[in-house]
Amino acid sequence: MRSSSRPVIISCAAQIHSFLTAAFFDRIWYSCERERMGLLSIIRKTKLKEQEVRVLLLGLDNAGKSTILCSLLKEPFDNVGPTLGFDIRTVPWQHRARVNIWDVGGQETIRAYWRNYFEETDGLIWVVDAADISRLQVCAAQLRQVLFEERLLGASVLILANKQDLPGALSSDEIEQVLKLSELGNRHWEIHPCSAYTGEGVQEGFDWLIEDISSRIFMHDS
Repeated sequence: MRSSSRPVIISCAAQIHSFLTAAFFDRIWYSCERERMGLLSIIRKTKLKEQEVRVLLLGLDNAGKSTILCSLLKEPFDNVGPTLGFDIRTVPWQHRARVNIWDVGGQETIRAYWRNYFEETDGLIWVVDAADISRLQVCAAQLRQVLFEERLLGASVLILANKQDLPGALSSDEIEQVLKLSELGNRHWEIHPCSAYTGEGVQEGFDWLIEDISSRIFMHDS
């Protein structure tokens, strides 16, 4: 009677081959993952070394964007006018980062050029005139168009419900409903009520934005 050792040998060989194949691909995966994490570490450390954050400041015209920027810089805003084109200002933040804010005009003729400023944006500040109820639907449509831009998908988003000092201004909760912010899913966003005129709420919203950005792109030494 013949021995049944051959099937056993073949079975063992198949198991060994399967084990070695899995180990081989596990090793490749581990190597690739280690290289990917190393690259991310380099990128994050470079960001930390540069200590720079790029923020885009957008919204409809007359929403109060430039006045908010003056509030952050502790500058007078008596002579602030519409931004024709764009303006770049640097705001130091808690001795930890330099925040370069790109203030881009919100006039209808300029909005088509917003996309030219999306590259390498870490955060977006969207300013809403909470007292301009007649244009809230336009504001919502423009915001949605911006948020679904591929180059901004990873950016933290701060919505400022501005002009809370004016009578008839909608609350941040009401603005949230109009803009349908609950539909943003896993996006990093917050809405803050504020008044660029009095300065109330501006710094608090800005602090949240930069903290959220820092948690994503900076690697702090322990």
